[in-house]
Amino acid sequence: MHPFAAPSPASRFRRLRRTPALRALAEETSLSVNDLIWPVFVRDGSGVRDPIASMPGVNRLSIDLVVQAAEQAANLGIPALCLFPYTDPALKTAGCEEAWNPNNLANKAIRAIKAAVPDIAVMTDVALDPYNANGHDGLVRDGIILNDESVEALVRMALVQAEAGADILGPSDMMDGRIGAMRQALEAAGHKDVAILSYAAKYASAFYGPFRDAVGASGALKGDKKTYQMNPANSDEALRLVARDLEEGADMVMIKPGMPYLDICRRVKDAFGAPTYAYQVSGEYAMIKAAAERGWIDGERVMMESLMAFRRAGCDGVLTYFAPEVARVLQRNR
Repeated sequence: MHPFAAPSPASRFRRLRRTPALRALAEETSLSVNDLIWPVFVRDGSGVRDPIASMPGVNRLSIDLVVQAAEQAANLGIPALCLFPYTDPALKTAGCEEAWNPNNLANKAIRAIKAAVPDIAVMTDVALDPYNANGHDGLVRDGIILNDESVEALVRMALVQAEAGADILGPSDMMDGRIGAMRQALEAAGHKDVAILSYAAKYASAFYGPFRDAVGASGALKGDKKTYQMNPANSDEALRLVARDLEEGADMVMIKPGMPYLDICRRVKDAFGAPTYAYQVSGEYAMIKAAAERGWIDGERVMMESLMAFRRAGCDGVLTYFAPEVARVLQRNR
């Protein structure tokens, strides 16, 4: 049933658009700094700020500068960071052993952030691609991505991240059964309060290109990820995946990419009512930035409009590289 609207002139929708005050009173959706998770790339070294050419304004940061970014986020009111490591290629192996090294880049960064800014939430990425000589999210044998063996490796990775102090684990691998295995292992190891934000509906998308540059996975990837990431043509499958991950112990779920999949965000939120997030991925960010740099769009307005679209589609929050910029705009407009 459609909402009732009287015919004009009894109903003139422009009455509530006439002034900024009236528009504010009639606004249905809000965007706040509390809706933001800031993805940050960490690399080795000290005092290193390494620009990512395909993501204007985004840098790989050494751990000391990641800590500064966390302090900046806290000052802006951003509640969470998500860490992605740029691993030395010499440490990448077919067995991905560096993924569960307690002293790998990600785990050292977690400890450093929690020591300096204990109240900010630290989210991690749980997938093997930053450590994999094959560039895949799972272990590979004879060109086949192994599901169950990968889950065992991912559980080991998740446990060392929890031990390092991660608040939220973000399994982005899309292996079957990994949420249940992680949840059981976390409970058994005494990490019952560590939250899981599952990349439940992660599509095999062409929008990830700049991210793979950022973590150094572009050149390493052999083949594609279509046997474990979702077919962009599928929508009902996303609901089945979300249902399974929630049943296995996910606290929150994510749709990735974001804006091309707003229909999935809305379907998931309507169907489950669970905390639902989207990832405004690197390709989305890069397109907005590139068009703004060329003067083709108003970058700030498009940035804010894009974030509002996620909220309108039912998302409780968004992972976005725009997070500090958005926070400053919101602060300025208070």
